[in-house]
Amino acid sequence: MAETVTLEFLGRQFERVFAELAAIRDEQSATRGDLIADDPAEQARQALRNIAAALAEAGAGLGDVVRVRYYLPEFADWPRIAAVLGEAFGAIRPAATALVCGLVDPRMKIEIEVTARRRDTAPPPAADE
Repeated sequence: MAETVTLEFLGRQFERVFAELAAIRDEQSATRGDLIADDPAEQARQALRNIAAALAEAGAGLGDVVRVRYYLPEFADWPRIAAVLGEAFGAIRPAATALVCGLVDPRMKIEIEVTARRRDTAPPPAADE
């Protein structure tokens, strides 16, 4: 489940979206089985699909992402994950940080957090107005 929160910062609207891979499971997961893929690249793809859906609900898209943070428990998975991230963000080039750390579910290979600024948001008025 992705959560979208609107923040005010220096008079600009920012959409902050958190996509946790643990949320891939829905209410029916008990009858359909576990939906967290074993493959780190596929987990990254699913996280990006979750993020894109949450951004769309907020009237934004991946092209509006200005900052991204990647959390992964195993650095050895980075090359496979980075290839997927390059497909999504290569042309956008948001500010990015990758952290190697523990995640809440040991099956999780990646967690992605983004901050996006909707392009249709008007800039703040000039100081002399």
